Amino acid sequence: MSDLMSQFETLPEDTKTVLDWEWAQFKPYAEALLNHELTSRTLDDWLEASTRFTALAGEMGTRLYNATNVNTVDETAEKRYHRYLDDVSPHISQFRDKLNRKLLDSELQPENFSVPLRKIRTQVALFREENIPLNTEESKLGNVYYAIRGKQVVDWDGEEKTLAQLRPYQRDPERATREKAWRLITQSYQDHRDEFDEVWRKLMDLRKQIAQNAGYDDYRGYIWQEKLRFDYTPEDALALCDAVEAVVVPALERRNEKQRQQLGVDRLRPWDAMVDPFGREPLKPFEDVDTMMEQSQVIFDKVDRSIGEYYKTLRDENLLDLDNRKNKGPGGYHTSLSNAKRSFIFANAVGLHSDFNTLVHEIGHAYHAYLKFQLPYLPQWNTPMEFNEVASMSLELLITPYLAESEGGFYSDADAARARIEHLSGIFRTWVMLARGIRFQHWIYTHHEEATNPAACDEKWLELTQRFVKGVDHSGLEDDIRADWRGTLHFFVVPFYLIEYAMARMGSIQIWANYLQDKETGFAKYRDSLALGGTAGLADLFSAAGAKFDFSESTFQQAVDLIEKTIGELEAAHPA
Repeated sequence: MSDLMSQFETLPEDTKTVLDWEWAQFKPYAEALLNHELTSRTLDDWLEASTRFTALAGEMGTRLYNATNVNTVDETAEKRYHRYLDDVSPHISQFRDKLNRKLLDSELQPENFSVPLRKIRTQVALFREENIPLNTEESKLGNVYYAIRGKQVVDWDGEEKTLAQLRPYQRDPERATREKAWRLITQSYQDHRDEFDEVWRKLMDLRKQIAQNAGYDDYRGYIWQEKLRFDYTPEDALALCDAVEAVVVPALERRNEKQRQQLGVDRLRPWDAMVDPFGREPLKPFEDVDTMMEQSQVIFDKVDRSIGEYYKTLRDENLLDLDNRKNKGPGGYHTSLSNAKRSFIFANAVGLHSDFNTLVHEIGHAYHAYLKFQLPYLPQWNTPMEFNEVASMSLELLITPYLAESEGGFYSDADAARARIEHLSGIFRTWVMLARGIRFQHWIYTHHEEATNPAACDEKWLELTQRFVKGVDHSGLEDDIRADWRGTLHFFVVPFYLIEYAMARMGSIQIWANYLQDKETGFAKYRDSLALGGTAGLADLFSAAGAKFDFSESTFQQAVDLIEKTIGELEAAHPA
């Protein structure tokens, strides 16, 4: 055993034992890596040790971050995370840069490292020490945003409810109930507008300075490189939005008009768009989270044994926090626990089909992480976010044959068809919402001074909503629309993250189309592409999965045609 690996024998294996470590305790291991001679003979040991170190420190930050979302009023969790941000994280950023430079300076070419090395070169070129405290402050402001979201509660007939707990009422057959829920949610964003806006102005100033420090005129140019977007340009992203506007907006408008006719209303209002038009109660596949978890096990086992086994591991190790409650952070997400080679899944389930779909989506991410963790070194785990979302969105479609009780799922055949119709229709809605959000962010970061004023963002958001959301009447609701961009956490916490979803959805539909033709081959390509991790570029990953990295109007039209054809077949086979 080399001297380096002998020293790393003393590095703890369980991240839970280092959650209160200071940088001084990590420092000897970091110095050992930086001082160790790097040659072709020592390369494997060095990469193994650097992977262990970086994975341990990274998972420490992830676990502390997760704790602040599990309970947004847990002051101890917040203090521990802030201590990490102030002490450990800045040193880790500096250390990673030095580690990257050491590898590049060696001119060594580890096996399956051509793509990781390209990413490392970009990260080295972008690194600025003066941005470390700014990145720390940005993370803290993200926590402030989550805290505001966590305390958003409303009075519902004398009972306090979170915004997530109002979601079932938005699908209530009674129109007045849906409208009440919609208005309470939008009013909540207006009530907290000043708090959100204070965070927004600070974030905009920080992001401008971060970009300028790195030598960029605007944040869009900086973030494009920071997110390692090598396969497409900002102009390509805007062209995708144009294709959505040309092809998907009309498809959604057709669905909205059909919805209006079936509801028998003169105008389709925002609270009418997602309700069942035949007066049926919202699909409620489960009464409690434990039931959802049990039934989901059957479904994942049916899709593929390897997915089922990994899902069971996450359940057994209590790595799923799925129920909604007060003072819990918003949304749902997956985080990789890179040292343990596990995943943590966070959600806010209230009993709807969309909650099950969120679990499926995040398990797609977890399965992807599980497969790429089989690669030996951490730089090979760094996959494009656009393809990470292919992993999750594809699984949403691959589980659809197993939704019916006859296949081990939640529903009667008719309700399983209804769930599929709602999900497929939702793809149109999601694409349109994403295109609106993508254009919004391009405007924000190329009009920095104007967009730092939240009131200007309000007007741009209203303009884009009227442009993209066709077939829904927003008249008289303009103030509500102006306020509700504050509910998109990506704008605050994950800037310029939405194009990933739009691209990945296209990839997922092509994978689903292959699966419809041949389940075994279609799934094998999906699995094998995920196992490539970060060793291939984005276009090559799409190709390995059996998809085209193409977002032209013609490709969107093919996807829309398949979705509309499938919806038509399901509606014909199971008329309401």
